[in-house]
Amino acid sequence: MGIMAFTILARDTKMTQNEYLKNIEILKKCAFAYYVEDNPIATDEEYDRLYHQVLDYENENPTLKASDSPTQRVGGEILEGFEKSTHIQRMWSMEDVFNLQELREWIVRVQKTTTRFPKLFCEPKFDGASLNLLYEQGKLIKATTRGNGEIGENVTHNIRTMHSIPLSIDYQETIEIRGEVVIRKEDFEAINKERLDKGETPFANPRNSASGSLRQLDPKITAKRKLIFYPWGIGENSLPYPTLSAKMDFIASLGFLLPPLERACESIEEVEAFYYELIAKRNEIPMLMDGMVVKVDSVALQEALGYTIKHPRWMCAYKFPALEKSTRVNAITLQVGRSGAITPVAEVEPVNLDGAMVSRATLHNFDEIERKDLRVGDEVIIIRSGDVIPKITKVLSDRRKGDEKAIERPTHCPTCNGELLDEGTLIKCQNLKCSARVVNAISYFVSKGCMNIDGLGERIVEILYREGIIKELKDLYFLEEEKLLGLEGFKEKRVHNLLESIEKSKGVVCWRFIRSLGIEHIGEVASKDICKHFGLDIFNLTREDLIAIDGFGEQMALSFEEFVRSNEAPIQELIDIINPTVVKQEIQKSPFSHKTVVLTGTMSRSREEIKTLLESLGAKVSSLVSKKTDYLIYGEEAGSKLDKAQKLGVATLTEEAMNNLVMV
Repeated sequence: MGIMAFTILARDTKMTQNEYLKNIEILKKCAFAYYVEDNPIATDEEYDRLYHQVLDYENENPTLKASDSPTQRVGGEILEGFEKSTHIQRMWSMEDVFNLQELREWIVRVQKTTTRFPKLFCEPKFDGASLNLLYEQGKLIKATTRGNGEIGENVTHNIRTMHSIPLSIDYQETIEIRGEVVIRKEDFEAINKERLDKGETPFANPRNSASGSLRQLDPKITAKRKLIFYPWGIGENSLPYPTLSAKMDFIASLGFLLPPLERACESIEEVEAFYYELIAKRNEIPMLMDGMVVKVDSVALQEALGYTIKHPRWMCAYKFPALEKSTRVNAITLQVGRSGAITPVAEVEPVNLDGAMVSRATLHNFDEIERKDLRVGDEVIIIRSGDVIPKITKVLSDRRKGDEKAIERPTHCPTCNGELLDEGTLIKCQNLKCSARVVNAISYFVSKGCMNIDGLGERIVEILYREGIIKELKDLYFLEEEKLLGLEGFKEKRVHNLLESIEKSKGVVCWRFIRSLGIEHIGEVASKDICKHFGLDIFNLTREDLIAIDGFGEQMALSFEEFVRSNEAPIQELIDIINPTVVKQEIQKSPFSHKTVVLTGTMSRSREEIKTLLESLGAKVSSLVSKKTDYLIYGEEAGSKLDKAQKLGVATLTEEAMNNLVMV
């Protein structure tokens, strides 16, 4: 259908409501053909004229504006940041298999729950950014990134600019539609060319481009990039269909895209044939694929198979073989991560891997360099595997010429020149003032489990650091109202609440202060043990003093000792400012004395309150269930931890039973 199939109104002619609704549908079809199918059915001039007539009607009749009008897809105001958003149902990751044998083993595990070969539903695994769309009463309510599977970022404002995502659907029940936001290879190349022309750093790969485009604070930038959404699954839903493929067909009927290829398979041979068909068409399909998704089609069998801690047992990703080429290592550079961890990066002769120019490769750590006997000047094999992260897999040592140089382990931070903690695999800068890690150090310091200073999220910390208002931890306690009020978004009430929260953190209990320093291996339990034994008298502790604490190992002791030695002055300054409270806890004798306890489920009191109670009764509260667990205490909606405890024969108690034991 072409746009010339209808009449564009003369400038002075008034549009009726019926004409308005009809023209919205025409605009939606034109936009879908242009942005998604890359097959325009109208000229830009024709589209623009009709678009502005619709916009004029909406301006004159704001109460009659349709929520799914194309005019609502253009990004408006620039956002300050993204708020967190919780998925109704968890978004799981997938188990990876890399060859036919591993696929057969996965199918064998599936067949333990059924009597015959299960019907499998296979489709491409696109390499992009996962997204969850929530619809209620036919309207798009919220779009959330995958995040940690339970909580992601609300990117609804940006998603409204994507023409492959309907703003409304012909389905009234609550439904979560999951899928991948991807970008065509040619559009990716065009974006990178534009970035290079502007002197900006190009995106490393289409996945980074899609993810970065989703998380633009200015939605107009997202709107310029031709992002496409391909559904691959469903979260919360009440669809009656017995198979996943039927459910996905229904999703497609609502106006979503189908993948370019998909296949129902009823034998391992059919699965393997489709896998190689996808590999053969890898260059033809315009989006980057890194494998094939294999899913059990029967919804009933999916429910019977269930989930592990990490992924569904009824779905796996059959990864494509890695792409590899040889190149030469020119240099090793050091990256200082936000946590202070030092990562070696190989700078290599640029090489083209599947359309992407690769000039750097991760080496993970210096132990790996030593295992590979890698030297500067070596010729190496570099791969871009399914996760698209280039890495060195082999050193071609037989091609050495004799002028290669050995790579030495660093002893000082390349950013601040501070002494490094070397634990073998982990090499870390411990300096609290190091500019490479200070934002992360401050963000951790103020977080809920540490000093618990409200109003200081990571984005705010970055702004304060960038503006030079804070340069190290102690600067938090000298913030001035006048300087904060001069910053964008900092209103008087917000500044007052922030300064009040900082002031309230003074006198915090000792263990919270120790934990907030971000010492490697020293979490809540270790911090409590240190404070229980030594209070704030920490500057003269020896490794032997620390190892004498039950549960402390050599690495924990070394890490603490080195951190305190490297940061004695700033730690003492913080102690003088904050004056942490040393509380000598009286341990009561109880059924929980010297017992390891795990909590799970929803209870009548907060988990933190119950944890504090149990610790006062001599218990050690852990987060993991194992054979060493003495009790699992559970509330409503207890999940996998309760199942595991029962399988291991761990004693389980309801919250009421726990209260009866301690007579609360």
